Amino acid sequence: MNDSQAIDADSTLRFGAYAFHRHQRLVSKAGWPVPLGGRALDILAVLLEVPGQFVSKAALIERVWPNSVVEENNLRVHIAALRRALDGPRLILNDPQQGYCFAAPVHGAVTAVIPQHNLGARLSPLMGRDELLGVLVRRLSGQRLMTLTGCAGVGKSSLALALAQRVLPRYRDGVWWVDLATVEAPMLMVRHLATTLDLQPCATASELCRQLSNRQLLLVLDGADLLLGACRQLLRLLREQAPQVSVLVSSREALLVPGEWLLRVPRLALPAPSALLSVEQAMACPAVQLFVARACAGQQNFMLRLQDLAPLGDICRRLDGLPLALELAAAQVDALGVHGLQAQLRSGLQVLTRGRRTAVERHRSLTATLDWSYERLSLPERWLFLQMGLFRMALTLPALSELVAGTELEHADLPHLLARLVNLSLLTLEPGPGLGRYRLLNCMRSYALAQLRDPGQVARLQQGYGHYLGPLSGRPFVLQLIEQAAHAE
Repeated sequence: MNDSQAIDADSTLRFGAYAFHRHQRLVSKAGWPVPLGGRALDILAVLLEVPGQFVSKAALIERVWPNSVVEENNLRVHIAALRRALDGPRLILNDPQQGYCFAAPVHGAVTAVIPQHNLGARLSPLMGRDELLGVLVRRLSGQRLMTLTGCAGVGKSSLALALAQRVLPRYRDGVWWVDLATVEAPMLMVRHLATTLDLQPCATASELCRQLSNRQLLLVLDGADLLLGACRQLLRLLREQAPQVSVLVSSREALLVPGEWLLRVPRLALPAPSALLSVEQAMACPAVQLFVARACAGQQNFMLRLQDLAPLGDICRRLDGLPLALELAAAQVDALGVHGLQAQLRSGLQVLTRGRRTAVERHRSLTATLDWSYERLSLPERWLFLQMGLFRMALTLPALSELVAGTELEHADLPHLLARLVNLSLLTLEPGPGLGRYRLLNCMRSYALAQLRDPGQVARLQQGYGHYLGPLSGRPFVLQLIEQAAHAE
């Protein structure tokens, strides 16, 4: 192969004495081929797309091993092979934080493959989720349907966005985000999807799936609990008619369709009492990291002090490690200080009503996101939710049955209602030996008590209760709830 003219010059990149012939997947030196394995060539192709710029290790692994679980050691082995073949490390630089960079001047048109997507840019880093994100990146490679579920404010949408951005290179036909909060009715969902995916207009999910039959893409359905029925129908048809379409879902409720892999997104870890003895130890806790980062964003000279650690630990506990609640609370530090914020939170969630103006409505404040969930409860579910707000401790089913004896809930199907509230991510089922124990998170409990202390909400509750069980039948129970809520801490 001495005749370099035999190689298409338009597909050749040259650096020093070497040439990389992209169409032939070949590196040559003075016209002679340089022996390189397929993975090393793949790595070189990615680095040559952005010469002079660092490419992260995670991005390289995603591009070169898109559907495999690969250790970082594998990447280092192939980088070492590249360096040996290209006369040492001078052409490929390494930075522990930034990754790898092709350092030599490159001549020829570099035509990087730009993945198709409509993902928004993250304005702030995702904190406390690195390990979980790595697990999900690997899991999604062999999963056609993944659902991220969890309580309001736990960060399902943020995690879904970060995951979608990480796996972008895997999908030939792109990654497409659909915010179902913008779809006004189930019958409009198919039309909205067709527009987002740049497909021909269609009226049915079957028509949509037929157009996707040969596409290899990831569809992200954010807020699927808004349109559960329509999403379930779509996912069943995609499973049958579009085998190369994968779906990532965020939802407060599982879809319960064949092939669904479900992850309940955990809350951020809270600081242990021993971690509150020094600022350095406290800053190792994800909940504290997020709070401090957001406080610094709103108050440039904010510094976490030793005297702030105890009240901040209480704030994180009261807010259950929920990212949205921590962000909203941290935004008030400039006005209230850490100690003042703690005092405000002792009386409820009112301080968290001022939300982010750029967010969708249900994410603008913690109250808004809980309103959204509460308003969609059936009447019996609503009553049990409010009843659970009266109890600080976790309860077993037998204990709860005793506590509601003599009320209208005495004859309700408590196991079914409890299971529904757990599935809707409003009630926590605590693991452990023996019978399951149910409780509301602190944020949920504060919200429930606020409903019972609001005259307008109480009037609606009385009206709804009477309509459901008959005239005046619910009035004594509602009044009992109100009286108990007035004295609840």
